[in-house]
Amino acid sequence: MKRPSLLLSFTPFVILIAIISFGVRMFGDEITAGPSQIALLFSAIVSSLIAMYYLKVPWEKIEEGMMDNLSKTGSAIFILLMIGALTGSWMMSGIVPTMIYYGLKLIHPSVFLLTIFILTGCVSLMVGSSWTTIGTVGVAMLTAGQIMGYSSPWLAGAIISGAYFGDKISPLSDTTNLAASIAGVELYKHVRYMLYTTVPAIIITAVIFGLTGLFSDVSVSANIDLHIGALKGTFLISPWLLLVPAATIYMIVKKMPPVVTLFLSALAGAIVACIFQPEVCSQINQNQSGWFSGSLYSSLKMLSGEVSLNTGDTLLDSLTSTSGMAGMLDTVWLILCVVVFGGVMQASGMIQVITEKLVSMIRSTVSLVSATVGACIFVNLTLSDQYMGILIPGKMFSETYKKKGLRPELLSRTLEDGSTVTSVLIPWNTCGIVQSSVLNVATLAYLPYCFFNLITPIVTIIVAAIGYKIEKKN
Repeated sequence: MKRPSLLLSFTPFVILIAIISFGVRMFGDEITAGPSQIALLFSAIVSSLIAMYYLKVPWEKIEEGMMDNLSKTGSAIFILLMIGALTGSWMMSGIVPTMIYYGLKLIHPSVFLLTIFILTGCVSLMVGSSWTTIGTVGVAMLTAGQIMGYSSPWLAGAIISGAYFGDKISPLSDTTNLAASIAGVELYKHVRYMLYTTVPAIIITAVIFGLTGLFSDVSVSANIDLHIGALKGTFLISPWLLLVPAATIYMIVKKMPPVVTLFLSALAGAIVACIFQPEVCSQINQNQSGWFSGSLYSSLKMLSGEVSLNTGDTLLDSLTSTSGMAGMLDTVWLILCVVVFGGVMQASGMIQVITEKLVSMIRSTVSLVSATVGACIFVNLTLSDQYMGILIPGKMFSETYKKKGLRPELLSRTLEDGSTVTSVLIPWNTCGIVQSSVLNVATLAYLPYCFFNLITPIVTIIVAAIGYKIEKKN
């Protein structure tokens, strides 16, 4: 087996970027409905041919790399399907409409962006999951913001910024625990050390969203009272419905498996819909005879497929339409293609060559931190998975941090600042794929407004450059 050169290692990545760039120009928001998948598969085939016929890598090893990636991504696929089911049942049960209703009634438009940034951050901090936060509270707040007149990319940016800042510093988060364990740091020491870069990023982001809301002209939106009336005319709005999200948070805090938690929450939403929203179910069940058969049909439909309602309000009709698990199938297809490409790149040794080149360029602490951030982003770009973006650079740089006498919490913090927050900004990364599908906003559309995610890697390099709290081992 030959060792690939640096130029050869970059070749599949350059091909992928080139095809996707042309695809974005030609297909726009429809890029993830097929063209991105073809680009990933084509790049994977090119990588496989180079690996087998030039680098002499046996096909069995390439296949093993793909299967290894699939085993790490399988749970994400099931979680994604459950989020689709949950979004459908929570919308039809009136849970999301209730959140929208109280959001419109209680939050003033001028502070709406700042409020949802803080709200999603607090929820994500409690539950330790950006995906769950965005799929529940995020979807509701996106709809409420659209009714107020805000653009979807701005709203998605505020929601994602909040959800990822909460996820990043939550002791319940899988990425937080992974980064701490890879670097060999006690969990709460890792969380405390992250505050030196997270707090400045939060403050800057909050100021941006606060000022944007104050100076935004959202008065051009249609009469909010009209939309509120349409909501109340279609759904039973009650604070009692919020007991289902409260139970979901409780299950997450008790560390029940995410797939089980989301499935039970989606099922609870379907049951609530059949009991409290009979008129909504009657629109779905196509006049099935009998309460039981009608309820069963409605439940299965809202969990699995497309459902649209006639609310008498054109905007609400589009916002309350859902696709259930079926709406996530394009995303699942994309994730599978990502798994194939990432597996080939890793099995061929191309990723290792590029990351080793980064290590060889290190001269100082700030260059070490910068190289770690760069490696995290690069792995997110090529292997398209935030866990790999923590694992590979973590293993690769751990000895370098030790040789320079730096404390391991600097490594664990840099891994999170470089990988966790940037994964959602990449259209073909699993995080970017999922959030763009759940919020129905293209990754490249919301990317410029995810200020927390963009600012955090810069802050961590600046903090390293000025040497603040960069402590050496005794």
